[in-house]
Amino acid sequence: MTRPPLRVQLLTRDQHLAFVAARPSASHMQMPSWGEVKPDWTPESLGWFDEEGRPAGAGLVLMRPLPKLRKYLAYLPEGPLIDWHAPDLAERWLAPMLAYLKGRGAFSVKMGPPVVVRRWSSEAVKAAIADPAARRLRDAEPTSRDQRALDIAEGLRRAGWRQAEPGSEEGFAAGQPRYVCQVPFAGRSLDDVQRGLNQQWRRNIKKADKAGVKVVRGGYEDLPVFYDLYVETAERDRFIPRPLPYFQRMWDALTAEHPDRMRLYLAHHDGDTLAAATMLTVGTHVWYSYGASTGRRREVQPNNAMQWRMMTDAHELGASVYDFRGITDTLEESNHLLGLLRFKVGAGGEAVEYLGEWDFPLNRLLHKALDLYMARR
Repeated sequence: MTRPPLRVQLLTRDQHLAFVAARPSASHMQMPSWGEVKPDWTPESLGWFDEEGRPAGAGLVLMRPLPKLRKYLAYLPEGPLIDWHAPDLAERWLAPMLAYLKGRGAFSVKMGPPVVVRRWSSEAVKAAIADPAARRLRDAEPTSRDQRALDIAEGLRRAGWRQAEPGSEEGFAAGQPRYVCQVPFAGRSLDDVQRGLNQQWRRNIKKADKAGVKVVRGGYEDLPVFYDLYVETAERDRFIPRPLPYFQRMWDALTAEHPDRMRLYLAHHDGDTLAAATMLTVGTHVWYSYGASTGRRREVQPNNAMQWRMMTDAHELGASVYDFRGITDTLEESNHLLGLLRFKVGAGGEAVEYLGEWDFPLNRLLHKALDLYMARR
């Protein structure tokens, strides 16, 4: 028996937060507060309701207008929060969302299903890096594979969704990363997590402690200190930094929603701040969000000390996973991002591949124009 499509309508902020609170976790990009971080987008909280009027799903959609036209790109980063394994996913869940967004003037919809396809243990990643035949992570045999995720991808294609092409940076999507590194915490003691660190990590943490590195939590007033280090990091690692007001908005919006949603950590040594990082928490999922460090006194290993403090605090919060966010899919030594992959995997992290981002063109002409514009950028 075919079930009727769910009803999609706006949620209040309280309804959205209540829905997320009833789940183990959700992406921070699917929280109402994330819409306040993005002033160029108009945020809306969408709800899916069943026949009895009970909420069955939720999603934060960000609407961005095309210049001079009342047409919008609708984006659900790392969402929506729906039953992705439902047998009637396209008809019951996604079709009413597309109809609602088309009625709101959307010409194209982009979403990032929070569905894991494959995982590689830290040992499997290390072996892949050492294997000259493995040029990409996807060439290496995964530790686990979820056939249901592949079935979802096939169902999306049949329904007219298109998998978004990766961005120019190898392994990173144009929107959110498809490949991430996560340290599993569920069911593990802190001692067990520590035993998962590789020898280099353990040695560096001891070296930082012996050198007198102190890691402290900061506040809003410390964001300019973090920002100075972040700009230095951007110059060194060749990326364009976000402006300081972005992080100030992020702090205001996220901590107003929950006082522990966002934290700032700073690593000090002899009165100098050598590294800083932001940490985000929703439910049992904790993310290392933005990191920054100086080239000064790297020998005292402030980054390892700071990350270990953040991992320790995340474990104390009851986290089931500590998420290092994006990693490269490229395993070639010439890639400047390979060192970052080694650093994250060295903490006992496993490589995780998500379904990636998917587009549905509601107006093919405008969608094509957007593709051309993004390609030129």
